[in-house]
This record gives sequence, C-alpha cells and structure tokens, in this order.
Amino acid sequence: MANVGTVDRVLRFALGALLVVAVFIPPFAEMVAPWGAWKYALTAWGVVMIGTAAFRFCPAYTLLGVRTCPLAKS
Repeated sequence: MANVGTVDRVLRFALGALLVVAVFIPPFAEMVAPWGAWKYALTAWGVVMIGTAAFRFCPAYTLLGVRTCPLAKS
C-alpha cells in the first residue's frame, strides 16, 4: 500500500541522492569530513530516503497517519 505521493517521491529521491554522493563531491566531502562517523549516518539516511521513494512506502508515515499519495478510486 503506497503512502508516498509523486512530489514527495521526487523530493525524497533528490535529497537522498544528494546525501549519498555528498561524501564523494569535493566541496561537500571537505565539509562533512570532520563529522567522523556521522557522515556514514548521513549516507545511510540518504539510502533510506531513496528506498522509501522507490517503494512508495514510508513506515514513519504509517505510524503518524500521514499520506501524501491520493487514495485509489475503486
């Protein structure tokens, strides 16, 4: 059951991709290098965001009762 809408998916994928590659892009890599292990947490968060965009399902939205996806017409 999908609970992530199209605009939300695009934003999640874009931000998730940015977080994943931020460790490798020189200006951002220099900025996050002093963060130590937090840079890996940031990358993991990006992977989770890409995953929720791909599967159109966010467990946090289910817990909070949020839907950005329109209900299917039957």
